[in-house]
Amino acid sequence: MAKRAEKKAPKQSERLNYGEVSRELKTGGPQRLYLLYGQEDYLREAFLGELKALCLPDGGDDFSYHRLDGRTLDMRELEEAVNALPFLSERALTEVRGYDLGRCRDQEAEALERIVSDIPEYCTLVFVQDSGYEPDQRQKAVKSLKKYGKAIHFTSQGQGPLVQWIRKRFAALGKNALPDACVTLIYLSGELMNGLIPEIEKIAAGTQGELVTAEDVSRLAMRIPEARVFEMTDQLAARDYDGACRTLADLMAMGEEPIAILAVIGTQMRRLYAARVAVDEKLGGDFVRQYCGVKFDFMVDRLLRSARGFDTEDLARAVELCAETDYAMKSTGMDGTDLLSELLIKIAAGERA
Repeated sequence: MAKRAEKKAPKQSERLNYGEVSRELKTGGPQRLYLLYGQEDYLREAFLGELKALCLPDGGDDFSYHRLDGRTLDMRELEEAVNALPFLSERALTEVRGYDLGRCRDQEAEALERIVSDIPEYCTLVFVQDSGYEPDQRQKAVKSLKKYGKAIHFTSQGQGPLVQWIRKRFAALGKNALPDACVTLIYLSGELMNGLIPEIEKIAAGTQGELVTAEDVSRLAMRIPEARVFEMTDQLAARDYDGACRTLADLMAMGEEPIAILAVIGTQMRRLYAARVAVDEKLGGDFVRQYCGVKFDFMVDRLLRSARGFDTEDLARAVELCAETDYAMKSTGMDGTDLLSELLIKIAAGERA
């Protein structure tokens, strides 16, 4: 959970426009080399499916389609696959899954560059990375793939496209999801499509009638830890200490580690402090969106609303308390659950330094 919290939301200019990428593929045809990576694995696999359909319209065979395991890949195997002639199709496709570009150095990196710089016209080579992979632009292997091919970063989608996609998924199940229901689902269950699909199916099955409302989503959707922490801070802002403790107990029951919960609480407190400063200085929602890396308008509004329930100095101290608790967890050997409970008491009481 901590890793998810630390990832910054992509800026609008950095967010992938999947429709544009798909149209480019269909109009321009497959290129010889691709590097596919990013958290949004649903779109990554959708693009790979489109690429396969264009390269192998009649389906793959042992001559035209090669899928290689990146964990055991060697350059001789890759070179043989890339240079193998297609048999029953005009193009060949070689797919490499999970190759660790970080370990590709020296002679291996040179061999890789030699291969990708001279891919036959009839072949498409695609490197498919796991969702947690982030390319290191300093690595020679990464530079080679970007120099000779096309790197596509599959990011989470913006609020508009994601709401539209959710509504289409519900419509395919015979349901009409209201826009605020879709926004609530994003808030509660996250923004990655593969995580939303089972929630959409569960909500559709558990909702009577055609209409799906925000109340239906709140009743049925799984809450990711970040959403639970958001609820916890809202409870603290409302001085509902008992409710915050119940939410903390729920998070622990979900199997989340105290240090991971603390990381998300710390992130949320920093966001609330920034939002409170924005309220005090009349900086507006754009400041919160940019400073906190929040991409959805409804989350900016919620941060601003929740921040108004705290005093500015209390939030500044809450950020310090999170740092102090983090140090105590890592250095004293004290029980993490007890430290988290103590942290909530101090924040709820508005403890000052």
